[in-house]
Amino acid sequence: MAPQRTSRAHVDHIAMRDFRNLAAMDVALPAEGIALVGENGHGKTNFLEAIYYLQILRSFRGARDVDLVRFGAPGFHVAATLGGAAARQIAVGFHRQTRRKKATVDGGEPMKLADAIGAFPAVIFSPADAELVAGAPAERRRFLDVMLSLTSRPYLSALQRYRAALVRRNAALRDVAGGRGDGTVDVWEPALAEAGAILWRNRRAWVGTHANEFAALCSAIGEPGDSALQYVTPLDCDDGDVEQVLVEAFARRRPLDVQRGMTHTGPHRDDLELTLNGRDLRTFGSAGQQRTAAIALRLLEAATLRAAAGAEPIVLLDDPFAELDQRRTAHILQLLQGGGRGQTILAVPRATDIPLDLTRLDRWDVQDGQLTPAR
Repeated sequence: MAPQRTSRAHVDHIAMRDFRNLAAMDVALPAEGIALVGENGHGKTNFLEAIYYLQILRSFRGARDVDLVRFGAPGFHVAATLGGAAARQIAVGFHRQTRRKKATVDGGEPMKLADAIGAFPAVIFSPADAELVAGAPAERRRFLDVMLSLTSRPYLSALQRYRAALVRRNAALRDVAGGRGDGTVDVWEPALAEAGAILWRNRRAWVGTHANEFAALCSAIGEPGDSALQYVTPLDCDDGDVEQVLVEAFARRRPLDVQRGMTHTGPHRDDLELTLNGRDLRTFGSAGQQRTAAIALRLLEAATLRAAAGAEPIVLLDDPFAELDQRRTAHILQLLQGGGRGQTILAVPRATDIPLDLTRLDRWDVQDGQLTPAR
């Protein structure tokens, strides 16, 4: 499933202040990882979120930065010392009043905040991942955008340009609809098409490369039937023609877009379709089938990060095996192991929820935002 690799990314040390309910914490982590045990609401997921925040510079749960600041605090700060990664140190701070966020990598502040994204590879598994399958298309587009942005700077740059051009075109559409502006909606379309073509090609290439592996992973986890992964787009063209096709589509849909005040065609409207035996898992899949497909997507994400970084990604497990039988849990852990699972941070509500394969991890108890080594 994965190419030969020589290193494993790991967090050697993490310190945080006023991140959600974690008031002050300074923890050295073993290379193998730890198991966090504590009741829901005491801070286990917040600890995982803080680690993952250092990779994507935002909450994986979709929270605003201001909502990550502990109640009554002026801001938050998270810093980590890393091993086996592109960076040795990364730190991020956010100030509530100014809404300013600052990141440093190996002691220096990048020219752009986006340059600090992806300082180390990490993948998080959570019960909320079911929304990747059961949720709206925006969930699956975000999955693709985050993963491909972490593994490709050109993709991240194109995504930023696309979003900026989309905002401006939509604003121009609303101006025209409201009788304002000079009607120059089309001025934003070449930039939108140029960046959109890069997104379209990269998304299609990733899906084409991993479609068979997605089916194999679903089967290996224990899902009978034929699982399939497909990039769904209304554009009918080859990779080399997509930019021109997008320009023509924007022009053709412009009257409708003016009426509705938004852009109705482009990669921001595409979807990642997941099916089982030809039936859409979003509509017809059971909860168990949806979770299997979501876990397979996360395993593919781990493989993509591994290939790009040349290192085993850190594995963050937020009680992902809840309601899964032991057989499927064992299969998932075996797939994660691959050629050697990276540092693993597991969070579960009870010690008895720790899978047998992970009982070797050092155990820490979590209560009221405090971590203490288990006795």
